[in-house]
Amino acid sequence: MRKLILGAISCLAISICVAQTSPTQNKDSTGRLDSTILDEIKDNVLDNIPVISLDDNDQTDVNSQNISSVLTAGRDPFFSAASFNFSPARFRVRGYDADLSGTYMNGVPMDNLDNGFTPFGLWGGLNDVMRNRDVSLGLRYNTFSFGDIGSTTNIDSRASKQRKTTSFSYASSNRSYDHRWMLTHSTGINKKGWAFTVSGSRRWADEGYVPGTYYNGWSYFAGVDKRFGQKHLLSLVSFGAPTENGRQGPAVQEMMDLAGSKYYNPYWGYQNGKKRNANIGKTFQPVTILTHDFRINNNTSLITAAGYTFGKRSVSGIDWYNAPDPRPDYYRYLPSYQTDPYQKDQITDLLQNNEAARQLNWQNFYDVNRDHTATIANANGIEGNNVTGKRSLYIVQNRVTNTQRFNFNTVINSRISNNADFSGGLSFQMQRNNYYQQVEDLLGGEFYVDLNQFAERDFPNNNDAVQNDLNNPNRILHKGDKYGYNYDIDVTKAAAWWQTVFKFNKIDFFISSEIAQNKFWRVGNVKSGLFPDNSFGKSQVQEFINYSVKAGLTYKINGRNYIYGNASYITRPPYFENAYISPRKNDIVQANLKSETIESVEGGYILNAPKLKLRLSGYYTNFKGGFNVLTFYHETYRNFVNYAISNIDKVHFGGEFGFEAKVVKNVTLTGAAAVGRYYYNSRQNAVTTLDNTSTILDNQLVYSENFRVASTPQEAYSLGLTYRSPKFWFVSLTGNYFDQMWLDFNPIRRTYPAIEGIDPKSNEWRSIIDQTRFNSQYTVDFFAGYSYKLPKSIHPKRATFLVFNAGINNLLNNQNIVTGGYEQLRFDFDTRNPNQFPPKLFYAYGLNYFVSVTIRY
Repeated sequence: MRKLILGAISCLAISICVAQTSPTQNKDSTGRLDSTILDEIKDNVLDNIPVISLDDNDQTDVNSQNISSVLTAGRDPFFSAASFNFSPARFRVRGYDADLSGTYMNGVPMDNLDNGFTPFGLWGGLNDVMRNRDVSLGLRYNTFSFGDIGSTTNIDSRASKQRKTTSFSYASSNRSYDHRWMLTHSTGINKKGWAFTVSGSRRWADEGYVPGTYYNGWSYFAGVDKRFGQKHLLSLVSFGAPTENGRQGPAVQEMMDLAGSKYYNPYWGYQNGKKRNANIGKTFQPVTILTHDFRINNNTSLITAAGYTFGKRSVSGIDWYNAPDPRPDYYRYLPSYQTDPYQKDQITDLLQNNEAARQLNWQNFYDVNRDHTATIANANGIEGNNVTGKRSLYIVQNRVTNTQRFNFNTVINSRISNNADFSGGLSFQMQRNNYYQQVEDLLGGEFYVDLNQFAERDFPNNNDAVQNDLNNPNRILHKGDKYGYNYDIDVTKAAAWWQTVFKFNKIDFFISSEIAQNKFWRVGNVKSGLFPDNSFGKSQVQEFINYSVKAGLTYKINGRNYIYGNASYITRPPYFENAYISPRKNDIVQANLKSETIESVEGGYILNAPKLKLRLSGYYTNFKGGFNVLTFYHETYRNFVNYAISNIDKVHFGGEFGFEAKVVKNVTLTGAAAVGRYYYNSRQNAVTTLDNTSTILDNQLVYSENFRVASTPQEAYSLGLTYRSPKFWFVSLTGNYFDQMWLDFNPIRRTYPAIEGIDPKSNEWRSIIDQTRFNSQYTVDFFAGYSYKLPKSIHPKRATFLVFNAGINNLLNNQNIVTGGYEQLRFDFDTRNPNQFPPKLFYAYGLNYFVSVTIRY
């Protein structure tokens, strides 16, 4: 019993490596992970994440003839610290992007094919049934896939693998949501071979940590298993997490200073005295997975699984037609833009002292729409059909992604000899995303019109060019109608991989390879007036054949000391969002589209002793031939442009150190350090095209060489002390320090035209070229927990426990940690003033807490 309870409460020191990954629907336009997902990650740590708990008698005998192999990530002290302690600073292990870590569930790959991200939000709030995880770090081998270079995680949520229990928990927090309850019941497998699990949760807040945000989320899970004899297990799970949340937007420092808060949020405003957020995220994409586990014999097993996901995710926002920009932090409305001192003082005073002036003016939207009467000639493409009414100039629109994804995967694992294990698998995945805009709220008007206002400016006498859909010209729009753009992206991936692991007395080594075919294409559902020949129907198919190989060797000094080295060579195709230059309007792709190559090596030393565990490792990863596409308003061309970037090369190298030491009885000291350097090592190519014509305006070099990869600390350190009482309670205090944090840079400021004629030794030259580095920062975290066995159990055959957990993050309320942001993709080539369009930033939460109580029997 003591080991069970200690294993449960020690979850505060262990968490899964998901701080560096995230789903598309939980990322904003900057690529920043939504704070609601990070809150769920933190909450996982305070719930039932499984850990391996071994006492001294369970340790490998150092004199044993057959020395055991290295244990999995659950025993890794660096991984434990980096996964949770570093998350407030948005730390990414080795600086890798989220698409370099993969997730499987019950044998099915869960990553999105469109961008490689794991959609963790699809099972948010289902912590109780997602505890069983097998994690492979870096280039290590695993038994369920070829793997990614960051981490590869397999979640086993099958009903027969759940602990036989019933639990109910309630939690309170001051993060994205205030309240959460969870209820879970698992029967375990009975004598007839059946097992059932059901789980549900609710999370909500009228207003989250950031003003104007809110949260409303539900989750459900149902699983059933049936065992047929000793060889077959059939499992079916179905789950979903319908979620709605008011989102936080990045802001310029000037508006934060005027508001007197690092958490100024430009996305909301008052309507009839209540806060209304214009930027609402909604997600509901239920998942069903069917898994067959076939034990062929004592040495060989075959797991085959199929999964299906469908549903929508959307983000709303204000759209407008030939009307003033409604954003309260638009640069022309700021005091810094004003040239008249009196007017500047007036605006400063207004914004400082009137909260409503810093927010969206909902009443103005209604007033403008109700006062604007217009006639639309030949409405809906019918000659003589003239519609007169209150034409909305401002609306709330939804940007919707409707996804259908099918996954099939089969994996065989076999012990082919006493010293060799073989694994291999086949997979096929296909995904269709339908992207479109939709009218959500006409804001007091009677209709909206499906016209391209930017095309009206560029082609004032061309009625065809201004149509978003030539097949339905001058279309009158009402609530729920699609408009603007409407297209599909189809992606398929077929892959085969194999792996052989050899284990001997002193040496383990493995070799693995994979071959994959990736295809994607665009299907336009509307005919753009600007691109009538390449916007409607199916585009050319982009096809890539990719090869990957990795190998590794571990030298086992004895049962506690290991030295290892691994290496990999991987090719992977570009994602469609980096291939198509303007997919909302046409099917034009970047020139010379090809696969990116990734070369990576790692090595280190591991010690697993009863009173001391540590890992010291180093790594070097080289990325070659990446692509990216940016769309923004160009001040010189006075138009929206597409910035197609190629030849993106990066280097990531550094070291990691982590340890866990039992300094005295019941007291554990833990520490971790990550010291890396992640930078671009090439001059990138950028082709600039007008968004409305696809005319090539320029082909430039971006002087990106030696610029740092942003959005993660490149140095992070942690030191913590934990006391675990024999009376089943514990307390823990941890300090963390972050450095080498850099702001994502605007590439057009790093081109020759931006600094042409400026003295390289001048401050002006440096202000344009230099990349912003943020000050080093720190956090202090406190955790505590207690497990109490009730004297009288609810269940006649099982004991009942009350478990209390509490966590306070950022105990010293440090509100100066920039967790994300970007330089605006605008630059005035006339004034050369980089401060005209200042960067937009996010700051980490100050002091925040999470407390929970669970009853389990």
